[in-house]
Amino acid sequence: MTTDTLCYLTFAGAGYLLGSCPNGYLISRARGIDIRQHGSGNIGATNVLRVLGKKWGYLVFALDALKGFLAVRIAFAMGTALIIGSAQREIVGIVAGLTCILGHTFPIWLRFRGGKGVATSAGVLLGLMPVAVFSVLAVWILLFKITRYVSVASIGAAVSLPLFVIAYQLLGWLTGASLLPFAILIAGVVVWRHRSNMQRLLQGKEQRFGQR
Repeated sequence: MTTDTLCYLTFAGAGYLLGSCPNGYLISRARGIDIRQHGSGNIGATNVLRVLGKKWGYLVFALDALKGFLAVRIAFAMGTALIIGSAQREIVGIVAGLTCILGHTFPIWLRFRGGKGVATSAGVLLGLMPVAVFSVLAVWILLFKITRYVSVASIGAAVSLPLFVIAYQLLGWLTGASLLPFAILIAGVVVWRHRSNMQRLLQGKEQRFGQR
C-alpha cells in the first residue's frame, strides 16, 4: 500500500467518523427526548427546529455544517504536509468531505439512520469551494420564500450545485477536474435522502415550514 493510498484511506475514515457524530440526537437527548421518536423522526436540524424550537434547530444546523467544513479544512492542512501536489490535495479534501456527508447520513452509532446531509454538505462546500455556497444558498432562500417547503428548497439547491460548478469553471472562477463529479454526487445524495419528502409532496402531505 502506497503512502498516498494510506493517506486517502485515513482521511476517509476520519471524515466518516467526524460526520457520524449525531448532533441532533445528542442535543435532543440532553433536552430529555429522543428526536427519532418525534416529528419526522429525522435527526437533522429541520426536525429539531420543529420539535425543540428555533434555537436548538439553528444550533444543530451550525454544528452539522461545522463537521463538513472541518473535515475539508483539516484534510487540506494535513494533506498538504503528507501529499505533494494541488490535485492530490483537492482529492484529499473531496474524500474527507464526501465521507463526512456519508457519515452524517449513515452514522454507525445510530444503525446508519442519520440526517439528510444538507447542513453537512453546506459546510463541505464552504470549505471546498466557497464561491458556490452563496449561489446555492440564494437558490435555497428563493425556493423557500416561494414554497415554504424546506424539502423543496433543499432539493432545488442541491440540483443547482452542479450547474453553478459548470458555470464557474467556464468563467475560470473554479478549477479542478474532480469538483464537478463531486458536486453531482453531493446533489444525488441529498436528493435521494429526500425521496420520502418527494413522495409526500406528490401526495399533498408534505408540511410547509411552520405547520404543525
